[in-house]
Amino acid sequence: MLDLALHHGAGPITLADIAQRQGISLSYLEQLFARLRKRNLVSSVRGPGGGYTLGRPADDIYVAQVIAAVDENVDTTRCGGAHNCQDNQQCLTHDLWQDLSNRIYEYLNRISLQELMSRRGVREVAERQENGEARASVRVGNLSANSAGA
Repeated sequence: MLDLALHHGAGPITLADIAQRQGISLSYLEQLFARLRKRNLVSSVRGPGGGYTLGRPADDIYVAQVIAAVDENVDTTRCGGAHNCQDNQQCLTHDLWQDLSNRIYEYLNRISLQELMSRRGVREVAERQENGEARASVRVGNLSANSAGA
């Protein structure tokens, strides 16, 4: 989602481009983006030049929403919140881990994609990924040029 947000305004972004930049399996991204689309966090554009765009402004999409949309959670309890940690009963430290889970969720629910994009470190990594992608394209181009000349 952050990659998509960083490239917002450049037209629809293909999952293949995101997969390459982020080193994530294309089939896994397809599964994730189907879930994100159901929650209106992304919109798909079909056809040539198609891909994905943000479903709403980056300052209106929060990390916790993205995590929930892809059916992940931030629960740190051993029992997954079922209160049956130890012999079908709540364990001694259940409330501690439940409180931590709540704080993690609250923290992530205050961080928008826009805020993440404004972080210097995020911009530096994005630039490195773009430059790495450009170098990879040049290498592929050289290989095909060398092959054609052989």
